[in-house]
Amino acid sequence: MKNIISGYIQQLQNVLANLNQEEILQVANILKGARSAGKHVYIFGNGGSGSTASHFACDINKGVSYNRPERFKIICLNDNIPTMLAYSNDVGYDVVFAEQLKNFVNEGDVVIGISGSGNSKNIIHAMEVAKERKAVTVGITGFAGGKLREMADYSLNANVHDMQLSEDVHMIWVHIMMKCFENEN
Repeated sequence: MKNIISGYIQQLQNVLANLNQEEILQVANILKGARSAGKHVYIFGNGGSGSTASHFACDINKGVSYNRPERFKIICLNDNIPTMLAYSNDVGYDVVFAEQLKNFVNEGDVVIGISGSGNSKNIIHAMEVAKERKAVTVGITGFAGGKLREMADYSLNANVHDMQLSEDVHMIWVHIMMKCFENEN
């Protein structure tokens, strides 16, 4: 087990060393612009990616909005469990995020989909709605990024063929974004 632990840590360090910092800066600037313009940010994912989306909304809505004149407006769609269950049961799981976006998203809002593979159908369908509504789209992915990386306006790709390492990097991006906004003048 010691080899597994040290190997995992080494792999994560290698992945982090190769991240594209310009992409991270672009997404931070998109979020900053949305905040300044009073736009909403919608974020969502499945499983561990859903947990990351919830954590992102919490950290940004409270952690870097509380007691500040400009506040973020971030809504995590996978936190609306009754609505997700209703769409899943009555229509299909593929539309649980797309149908929610149809109720809310407007031109200039930011829509962030998180998918380790980049190919989750419900994430892709939601991004299609976002693009139709002229929202700015951000894909957060692992592996090669899949369809989400191709279709998103902006991409943060962990570029590693391992789900756990990808999810680790996604969570680190959440905290990087928080630090960027926390330390603004």
